[in-house]
Amino acid sequence: MNKSIVFTAPGVAELLEEAIPAVGPGQVLVKVAVSTISSGTERANLIGEKNISTRMEDCEVAVFPRRAGYSTAGVVEAVGEGVTSLKPGDRVGMSWTLHRQYVVIPEGNAYLLPDDVPFEEAALWHIGTFPMAAIRKCRLEFGEPAIVMGQGVLGKFAIVFLRLAGAAPVIAVDPVEEKRQQALELGADYAFDPNDPDFVKKVKEVTSGGAKVAIEVTGIGKALDQVLAVLAKFGRVALLGCTRHSDFTIDYYHKVHGPGITLVGAHTNARPTQESAAGYWTTRDDVLAEMRLYRLGRLALSKFVEETHSPAEAPEVYHRLATEKSFPLVQFDWRSL
Repeated sequence: MNKSIVFTAPGVAELLEEAIPAVGPGQVLVKVAVSTISSGTERANLIGEKNISTRMEDCEVAVFPRRAGYSTAGVVEAVGEGVTSLKPGDRVGMSWTLHRQYVVIPEGNAYLLPDDVPFEEAALWHIGTFPMAAIRKCRLEFGEPAIVMGQGVLGKFAIVFLRLAGAAPVIAVDPVEEKRQQALELGADYAFDPNDPDFVKKVKEVTSGGAKVAIEVTGIGKALDQVLAVLAKFGRVALLGCTRHSDFTIDYYHKVHGPGITLVGAHTNARPTQESAAGYWTTRDDVLAEMRLYRLGRLALSKFVEETHSPAEAPEVYHRLATEKSFPLVQFDWRSL
C-alpha cells in the first residue's frame, strides 16, 4: 500500500493508506525519501482557504479531502513507456509531487541527482525556485539594495538568493525578533521590525534613499503598503506571498504611479513551461541551477531545516501548522516508515 498524508477536514491531517498509482507513458514511479512542508500553501489548503492550484477543480471552494506537498526527493522504482532519462534505482529530486510514500510524476518533473547530493537538500529545491523566479522577474542588478518582507521559508530563501545575486545591502523585515536574528545569520545585512515607528527612516538610511528591489512574501496588504514606502524611484516589487485576501488599501497615485514602481505577480505558475528566457526561467532550469550552486559549494538550503519528523507524526505536525503563528521549516523522512 501507499501511505499518504491527507487533509480530511479543515485543520485535520491523517496518514492513510491508498493504492500505488499505475505508471503511464512518459511517467516515473518514485519511492519518496524526504518531503518538505511549504507552510504558507499547505496552511491555506489545510484550513480551507482558496488557493491557486491545478489540482483543485475550483480554487474558490474548499473541498475535502485535500492533499498537499510538492517538493520531494527519492528513488525511482519504475519508468513508463518512452522514458529515456531515468531508470529504476536512480536518485532524483522532484517538483509537483505529494506527501506520499510513492508518487507518479512526469519524467520532466524529476531531476537526476549525483551521489553527493543528499535527499534533504534536493527536497528543498522546488520550493527554492519560488523566490528565485521572483528575483529574476525584478531584474535585480548586482549592487542594488533589496528588501524582503517576511521571514518564513520563502523569505529566508530569498535572503540567500539575493546575496548570491549580488544585492547590496540585503534587508530582512519581520515583526518576530527571533526571525530577524535568523535572517542576519543567513546573510542579511540588516533586519528591521516593520512595527518600529522609524522603520521607513531606517531603511532609507541604509539604502541611501530607498530599495530598488522588494520581495513581498507575507501576502498582507499592510506589508505591501509599508514596502512601497521604502522603495526608490523605479523600484520593482515581486508579489511572492499569496494575497488570498483583498484587504489592500494602497495610495497608488503617490506610491506606485508617481515614482514609477513596477508590481510583478510572482506566483510560481506564472513562468514558462518549456523554454527559459531572460528574467523568466522554467522550474526545471531553476532546479538545475540550484544543483550547480550546491555542488560548487555556494548554496546549502538543508542547513535551514529546523525539524525532521516521521510521516506518522503528521497529525500533530499539521495541528501545529494550523494553530501556531510561527512555524519552522519541517521535512518528513519517509524512510522511517
